[in-house]
Amino acid sequence: MWWRSASFILDQRHLQEDPSNDIASSSSKQPPDTLSSFMAAADPFNPIPNPKISAYYQTRAAHTAVVTSDWLAQAQAAVGHHPDDAQAPQTQQPLLAASSSGKSFCVINEFNNWRMQPDLAEAVAAIRALAAVIRASEATTMMELEIELKKASDSLKSWDTTSISLTAGCDLFMRYVTRTSALEYEDFNSARSRLIERAEKFGEISCKARRIIAMLSQDFIFDGCTILVHGFSRVVLEVLKTAAQNKKLFRVFCTEGRPDRTGLRLSNELAKLDVPVKLLIDSAVAYTMDEVDMVFVGADGVVESGGIINMMGTYQIALVAHSMNKPVYVAAESYKFARLYPLDQKDMAPALRPIDFGVPIPSKVEVERSARDYTPPQYLTLLFTDLGVLTPSVVSDELIQLYL
Repeated sequence: MWWRSASFILDQRHLQEDPSNDIASSSSKQPPDTLSSFMAAADPFNPIPNPKISAYYQTRAAHTAVVTSDWLAQAQAAVGHHPDDAQAPQTQQPLLAASSSGKSFCVINEFNNWRMQPDLAEAVAAIRALAAVIRASEATTMMELEIELKKASDSLKSWDTTSISLTAGCDLFMRYVTRTSALEYEDFNSARSRLIERAEKFGEISCKARRIIAMLSQDFIFDGCTILVHGFSRVVLEVLKTAAQNKKLFRVFCTEGRPDRTGLRLSNELAKLDVPVKLLIDSAVAYTMDEVDMVFVGADGVVESGGIINMMGTYQIALVAHSMNKPVYVAAESYKFARLYPLDQKDMAPALRPIDFGVPIPSKVEVERSARDYTPPQYLTLLFTDLGVLTPSVVSDELIQLYL
């Protein structure tokens, strides 16, 4: 079990030694009061999401429009299944600052405003929010501004500690933008302008990443091929949309993507593009793999080993594809490159999700609620990124370059 992994045990020991960390054991035992409380818990634009259900999964649920009262009831019931799951993470207070117009500025509110755009990735929304922090700041020295940026970045990362891309995007933004030294310029205002310029440039690069990846992948999609995709990935959709616009003839197998059925949404989007698409149940992957020419998946995060952390089921698809000599391609933006090195499936913080089986589940039955798994690099063929087409072994070198 994940709560027996080495990293989790160390985290627990740290929490026990730190008196400032409290365990909200009693709150998880309280039953939900009304349906409105469920809706508030799953609202992805709520500045303070339910800490017991991964905000990563709340966002995914909202964007795929599958939230129902039964689904939410399952989510609320899931949070107290294991005593360790009842631990509520410490939520850092969002950064508040006075803007030049006299109105208070909240980085979390700015972040949520950007996240309302369905095609904008969560990490890019964070990058845009951090850029707004620089513009709204009334700091008079570079040190004050960097401290303010650091607090804003920490607020965003603590908003959802399970989101790998959010943490990686904030870290990369801080590394990229704060490279500029105030000593290079005559005064603070010049240095601040330079910071804003670099922040805007980083945001533009991040927004263009999806299109760059789509263009780089076109040489690998040939006429008559069959592509297997898993769940809903906006960058994979962009890859397939570009191929369709280039008049390439191919068909797509979409896994259903239970329990949130994100594959249904992707199949609907492909049908609008007149792309031949077949919807599969998740357990039919091995059955249909002999018809598949390649597998295309997205990623929630790309780790130092060159492996990926993605929606649950990616690992087993990669295993089947590898055993049948089918290439597995990953489409992922560089702001998802994370300084993580998981050793196994349980060596990462779980992102809990509600599971709706459609029937009541006895209280004595344990249900696996993790939303993602880890796919080791040996089962991946290539990674299509805005930095280029990479082999998994090159990822660590790129991470070094990004954080130098």
